Amino acid sequence: MSPDAPTDDRVAAAASAIADGDLVVYPTETVYGLGADASDSKAVERVFETKGRSRDKPLSLGVPDVETARRYARLTPLDERFVRAFLPGPVTVVVETDPSLPEALTAGRDRVGLRIPDHEVALALYRAAKPLPVTATSANRSGSGSVRRVDDLAPAVRDACAVVLDGGETPGTESTVVDPGRGVVHRRGAHADRVEAWLADHADDDHAGHDG
Repeated sequence: MSPDAPTDDRVAAAASAIADGDLVVYPTETVYGLGADASDSKAVERVFETKGRSRDKPLSLGVPDVETARRYARLTPLDERFVRAFLPGPVTVVVETDPSLPEALTAGRDRVGLRIPDHEVALALYRAAKPLPVTATSANRSGSGSVRRVDDLAPAVRDACAVVLDGGETPGTESTVVDPGRGVVHRRGAHADRVEAWLADHADDDHAGHDG
């Protein structure tokens, strides 16, 4: 990690807090995230409460690698090709969820957003929390702007978190949210042009994504 990054002990403390059902704040290559155990319905509910987020808006989950992703999502061959092309990176990939994940996380849907950030602190946290998946939602109150610096955290968010990992200022561009199996970009953000070009190039592969 860089000299000004959180220490290993702080990262370990954040991972321990997640395992205990608590919330943490951590940096990514887009904005600051609000982390909790994405497999724990009570922890997920705390994320919604802290953000003031509507329960009909699903949360994404973050993992350190494709191996861990397969524990919580069902990746088709097309999904895997897309993931290997863009992750780690500032892209949220919407794929079929594993039934073990709480309905609160996905808002009752059969798909879930998957993040593998290209950020050393976020990945260190995910590795320390493994095999638990970590919620990957922005650390802002709903309706407010995304948080690029720890100093910009809303008091309600800061007070709700057991650990805050300060990684300095983040770029601020939101991730692109894409469902490669359905060829849909739900939100344009970082690398959106590359994502759309990839989807266009692989449009004829769509059926292969649902066969395996």
